[in-house]
Amino acid sequence: MTNTPLMARAASVFTSTFGAAAPLLVQAPGRVNLIGEHTDYNDGLVLPCAIDYRTVIAARRRDDGVVRVVAADYEDAVDEYRLDAPIERLDKPMWANYVRGVIRDLVKQGLPMQGMDMVIAGDVPQGAGLSSSASLSVAVGSLFATLPGFQDVTPIDIALTAQRAENDFVGTKCGNMDQISSACGEEGHALMIDCRSLDVQPVPIPAGAAIMIFNSHVARGLVDSEYNTRREQCESAARHFGVKALRDIDMAVLETRGGELDPMVLRRARHVVTENDRVRDAATALAAGDLPRMGELMAASHASMRDDFEITVPLIDQLVEIVKAAIGDAGGVRMTGGGFGGCVVALVPENLVEAARTAVERDYRGPKGQQATIYVCSAAAGAGVVPLEASP
Repeated sequence: MTNTPLMARAASVFTSTFGAAAPLLVQAPGRVNLIGEHTDYNDGLVLPCAIDYRTVIAARRRDDGVVRVVAADYEDAVDEYRLDAPIERLDKPMWANYVRGVIRDLVKQGLPMQGMDMVIAGDVPQGAGLSSSASLSVAVGSLFATLPGFQDVTPIDIALTAQRAENDFVGTKCGNMDQISSACGEEGHALMIDCRSLDVQPVPIPAGAAIMIFNSHVARGLVDSEYNTRREQCESAARHFGVKALRDIDMAVLETRGGELDPMVLRRARHVVTENDRVRDAATALAAGDLPRMGELMAASHASMRDDFEITVPLIDQLVEIVKAAIGDAGGVRMTGGGFGGCVVALVPENLVEAARTAVERDYRGPKGQQATIYVCSAAAGAGVVPLEASP
């Protein structure tokens, strides 16, 4: 298990705050989506992987129904409440609402909850589209899943609890990809997730391939309003064709009946339908170790996000072009996340990592003249308990 400094920090803050060592340590990773953007809320297919940046919680159980949460990343700020009283949403701090939302949902499910002392620390970059919020929510769910009486709670259950907390308590109308990725990740593998059936199929990342993430530092200021608009447009297209979601139509339908739609809505639908096909093809390519084919599919995905879904911005497009020029046909690169800024993901042969890094450091500058922040990641295991002998 990597991130031992992170685990050491959570454990140290726990000891200094609560006067004893934490008997329990859990972790939940962030994620990056290799391909399959804006397909999750259309009941479609996605191909993310958990990454080795994560949220860690050091904890111990209490027998008095009190939850006491310390945020090591926010100057050891404290949030405290009782399980037998209403758990309300706060105006701030926002981090506390992700924790409260998960705990409130678990209480509503009638699960045998106990109080908890907990210290939370994380190193998932925030605001970069790498699912720091899902990592936090899934970590909280995974912590309480260690309690007696939770033996029937599955990783998918934890993911759906975390999603409900974000949807209904925090107020973010996200799909379920981020939480499932964090809860169900498998080391060395991407996950092909069917967002309707919740079927999860591990797909091996080819040996010798690195996952690179480039934070453009373009603030994703439009993402919430534009996300909702895109979602409404997709739902409008599905209603027009009399189906539950765009998952249920194919290109043949769009080619024969697409003229019935508003041209903009048609473009949105075309992105989702073709993106689902690309996810299937990408899973096949990855399993075969075919990085050049994966590169073709990632390029087509980016073009579709740029032209049909219209969620890229010029600096993101430029960053993709810089990376693509450095790696050629040997790997792939595309925007990842909700759009309008954020991150670019690349799947790159390890021997081209430095070439990609050098090109971006030389040729890219963000909106304030800053360089991109570059992360080289591995596909990580999903959420769970960290054996104490593996922690510092």
